[in-house]
Amino acid sequence: MKHVPIRLGPLALLLAVISICLTILAVLSFTTGQADLRLAQRYADTVTERYALEAEGQAFLADVCRGNDLQSGLPTVSETIEGENGLSLHIELKQNARGSYGITAWKFLRDWEEHTDLDNIWTGE
Repeated sequence: MKHVPIRLGPLALLLAVISICLTILAVLSFTTGQADLRLAQRYADTVTERYALEAEGQAFLADVCRGNDLQSGLPTVSETIEGENGLSLHIELKQNARGSYGITAWKFLRDWEEHTDLDNIWTGE
């Protein structure tokens, strides 16, 4: 019986390439998972803040409609409720002919500042 020599060179190279690919895939999966977690946490914080502002806005609306607010009785009532992280709720109410209030504006606003430190972009000069 003749022994056929087994060439391990191509097989070892193939296994090395496969192990490198699997390592890269594992690192990318971990990185993507961490990014998704951070994004989900930011979204949860934003939703929690919006719901808190919404609850304060509903309380303000109830106070105005009951007449407990200092501004009630005026033809137009507006209020801006400031939240954390630059988010605010702007409410405008208008009194109709029957004396009750209708909502004319109920908007969430976020403070925005232009990002101006673009050092690596050509300004055209």
